[in-house]
Amino acid sequence: MMNSDTMSNSPIWRPFTQMKTAPVPLPVVKGDGIWLELADGRRIMDCISSWWVTIHGHAHPKLAEALYQQALQLEQVIFAGFTHAPAEQLAARLLTHLPNSLTRVFFSDNGSTAIEVALKMAYQYWHNQGDRNRTRFIGFDRGYHGDTIGAMSIGKSSTWWDKFQPLMFETDVVPFPATFDRDDRIDQKESESLAKIEDLLQQELHAAIVIEPLVQGAAGMRMCRPEFLQALSNLVDRFGVLLIYDEVMTGFGRTGELFACLKSATAPDILCLSKGLSGGCLPLSVTLATEEIYQSFYDEDVSKAFYHGHSFTGNPLACATALASLDLLEQNPASYRSMEILHRRYWQTHLEGHPKLEHSRFCGTIAAIEVKTDGMNSYFDSIAPILKAKFLEAGFLIRPLGNTIYLMPPYCISPSELESAYQQIRDSIDSL
Repeated sequence: MMNSDTMSNSPIWRPFTQMKTAPVPLPVVKGDGIWLELADGRRIMDCISSWWVTIHGHAHPKLAEALYQQALQLEQVIFAGFTHAPAEQLAARLLTHLPNSLTRVFFSDNGSTAIEVALKMAYQYWHNQGDRNRTRFIGFDRGYHGDTIGAMSIGKSSTWWDKFQPLMFETDVVPFPATFDRDDRIDQKESESLAKIEDLLQQELHAAIVIEPLVQGAAGMRMCRPEFLQALSNLVDRFGVLLIYDEVMTGFGRTGELFACLKSATAPDILCLSKGLSGGCLPLSVTLATEEIYQSFYDEDVSKAFYHGHSFTGNPLACATALASLDLLEQNPASYRSMEILHRRYWQTHLEGHPKLEHSRFCGTIAAIEVKTDGMNSYFDSIAPILKAKFLEAGFLIRPLGNTIYLMPPYCISPSELESAYQQIRDSIDSL
């Protein structure tokens, strides 16, 4: 049995944690839907889907059954020179839900590696065609795409990585036109961003531009309009530059549609998916590409092949749970399509007009608000750990991103449970 003494003596080095000052981690013994049960018997409502992955809730029986049945048949096989039904079926089914221009599926194992695959694909696409000038990438300010060097380079404006700048490759960073309810400057912000991008594209040096479509997650759930993505897509098409969508977080219903590219009526050249892909059960990711990109590698010249892979590429267990997760999404699309209505209703009932809150914004299953503070209004704003502790004490797993409070619950949350989260946000803010 785990307890606080066991946790305090643990040899584990935890992610995104200053180990010297962090509180002892809470031992979880069981998950059930939106609930996490701790070793001391307390129950915590998971309002953020455990880092945005557990879209159907914890310990879903259909995912567990799919995992069990697959484990009895085949748990792992080398994916170079071999294949298996779960991977083949998953690739085919994913394509039926995505723009027709995406035709090829490359498996890897997490969001960061899906991005690394996309960057290497884009770079080699131009190289294979004899264009050695297309070596630069464009990213958006405060973008986050993962913690490997390539992913960090695209999101290099994030303050977490200042010390690693010498290791990163050069990228061009442009403004992200973040918006919120009743934002009267959004047209100007979008125009300024597009103008900056157009200036860069005229240099004819860029392989691709990378964006988190509709929602920048780690930056504080900063949201842009579908109209911006449409204008961006038209612009890069005009210059012939590849467009990469990082839908690691926004995929599988998070934005109120199955994918942000569908909600925005746009079609990227390369699409990265992970997190909710396996229903949150196992590490799995895919990078999808157009036929044109694939054909630039398809050659008798072996040097044009895409030499990239991972030990657990196309893992059968992960693919089987991903197929079961897709079943659940297809059977109940209302679970993610209707949540924004509830978010807006409970915001209006419990939080709208609160003197300590501003910049409310909603996109599908995601809701975000900002606390007015005298701090730096960044990820390191001192209000974050204070609020996190208040929420946990009340039985809610809500992890503010700096001064931004956000909700991103599993789709199985009931209306009354979601409303209770809004009530708790109000109570915690009132107690500041």
